[in-house]
Amino acid sequence: MRRRSFITLLGGATAWPFAARSQQPSKLPTVGFLGAGTSSGQGSWVAALVQRLRELRWDEGRNIAFEYRWADTRNERLTEMAVEFVRLKADVIVAVGTEAAVAAKQTTSTIPIVFPASGDPVGSGLVASLARPGGNATGLSLENTDLVGKRVELLREVVSGLQRLAIMANTDSSVGKLELEQAREAAGKLGLEIVPLGIRRAADIAPSFADLNNRADALYVAGDPLVVANRVRINTLALIARLPTMYNSREYVELGGLISYGPNFLDLYRRGADFVDRILHGAKPADLPVEQPTKFYLVVNLTTAKALKLTIPESFLSLADEVIE
Repeated sequence: MRRRSFITLLGGATAWPFAARSQQPSKLPTVGFLGAGTSSGQGSWVAALVQRLRELRWDEGRNIAFEYRWADTRNERLTEMAVEFVRLKADVIVAVGTEAAVAAKQTTSTIPIVFPASGDPVGSGLVASLARPGGNATGLSLENTDLVGKRVELLREVVSGLQRLAIMANTDSSVGKLELEQAREAAGKLGLEIVPLGIRRAADIAPSFADLNNRADALYVAGDPLVVANRVRINTLALIARLPTMYNSREYVELGGLISYGPNFLDLYRRGADFVDRILHGAKPADLPVEQPTKFYLVVNLTTAKALKLTIPESFLSLADEVIE
């Protein structure tokens, strides 16, 4: 090799590390997903949010980064995971579940928090009001006491002679306790006897059914990450006990529940992506009013009805937005 060529090559090799360092990309905006439940239970909702972000031209690895943390229904882990996002300097935290949102809110007052589906954002202290959140959190609220009463009424329409209603709720969850009380009140107005089934972990589910001992005609299940993660187990035990079930979303019914009445959670999470997009473009959570569902869906599983030897009236089926057969 000629001396001139060698010097040119050496000079290029010497300069390359400096050029590479100067061209390194800056840190991508980071969205942290903090889930109170499990990836298998709530992952489809998060996937809907990510897909909507793609439609809004946020592509992972190109102009945005995602970090995922799942507490696997162990709420005591949420604060530790929220602290991780603070250390990572996340630009937005998406809270999957009210308990996750509360943990994030208690951990940071500066990182924006988006909750795509919170049961009680005002009561849990996430926002000052729906119209004026006033802090670093905003999103979509499920707070609607009329929904619980409507579910109880729908269940009574299907289960003729309904007199005793079991209500299962995670009593370690603020949202679970709230829905338990709302269902208790709604059932009381209809003259129904209540059989509360409080659970705090997956291991409590089977003993709760054993304790029922034929004391209920139907089962109302309050929505919660713990319940979502164990919906197959709950549906199986309810079927063995020959109990018609009522839930708040389709995700339970597609895996064996009888009826659900509530918002489309996939749609809520897609709308949650719009909040993330606006915040990444400079909007402040305090200035983004909390939104609510615009439509509620009635879903019926006829296969489960047949297994229970329960005849669903045609008039009821005609009201359903979806019938699973």
